[in-house]
Amino acid sequence: MSSSSSPFLHTEPLPPKSATGRVAEVYGQIARDFGIPEAAPFVALSSAPELMAATWALMRESLIAGPGTRTGKQVAAFGVSLANQCPFCVDAHTVLLHATGDHTLAERLARGEAPADGEHARVLDWARRSRVPDASGNPCPVPREEVPGYVGTALAFHFINRIVSALVAEQLFPAGAQRLRCVRSLAGRSLSRTVRRPAVPGAALTLLDDTLPDAPGRGPAWAAGTPVGPAYAALSTAATAGAGLLDPDEQSLVRQSVAAWDGSHPPLTPDPFPDRRECPGARLALLAALAPYRITDVDVAAWRRPEHTDHCLVHLVAYGAFTAVDRIETALSAPRTTPPLTRTTPAPTRPTTREPS
Repeated sequence: MSSSSSPFLHTEPLPPKSATGRVAEVYGQIARDFGIPEAAPFVALSSAPELMAATWALMRESLIAGPGTRTGKQVAAFGVSLANQCPFCVDAHTVLLHATGDHTLAERLARGEAPADGEHARVLDWARRSRVPDASGNPCPVPREEVPGYVGTALAFHFINRIVSALVAEQLFPAGAQRLRCVRSLAGRSLSRTVRRPAVPGAALTLLDDTLPDAPGRGPAWAAGTPVGPAYAALSTAATAGAGLLDPDEQSLVRQSVAAWDGSHPPLTPDPFPDRRECPGARLALLAALAPYRITDVDVAAWRRPEHTDHCLVHLVAYGAFTAVDRIETALSAPRTTPPLTRTTPAPTRPTTREPS
């Protein structure tokens, strides 16, 4: 549950100023390298330090320190957030594009227009279509050496979008102030020094569990021996641990449903998700995977028992979210035989309110 003044849904994270240990270390690195010391997506995960650290590691090592331009990867993150209908993240990436100094590009995207630059247009198209887990025709349109940065960024935000949509209110700033161009621009300029400062690859790997893979050679093949690989592997390990909150039949239902998913946003009627009275845990996990913006207080209450802490809920949401990410990753990393597409498609209409369940 969350109060009307809290930006968080269904959980009550501790204030970042009270953080200790690894959580405090993560906040410190976020402040230095991201410029937003209390970024809501990470605060929402703070009851599960291993998840928080791994999520930050994947985002940092791909978007911030990975190969490829920061502007190009911000465009990728923007496109993924559009595809996932995550208004909070769409607005955040618009602000961060202002922070890179690409003000005209930021405002073109804010208006729903395609980038003027052909490379950025191809990246946006690729990112928007990455939600559909189809390996046949969506090659990453960047040089091979930049693939770890772009694919890592896309997968990081397929995960973060789902966490935000499930656990964070959708307004980036109070009263929707991000709708004003001057607010977006000023917010971006306040972050410009941090965003434009080079980041040393690998620094986030020191925050991961000692038992998790941390060697640069670990992780999926597309990460090509970069720190993005162990960061992705760490998030996979931490997120899939949430499967233990479901019984084997529920886990099987979640896996099979996501395996059959075509990337679309599920219809409101008929409700395609398990009944909350019979399978509340599987329902929550599948909502987190396919339509996290539809998780309601009623869904959470149907699952939650006295022994279910915020730590448990965050892990269950993360398990569902990563199940979808894993499905998407399988397609993004599959061998390609087709050339990069050059067309762009119109930006979808962003939702202004959370969908009802």
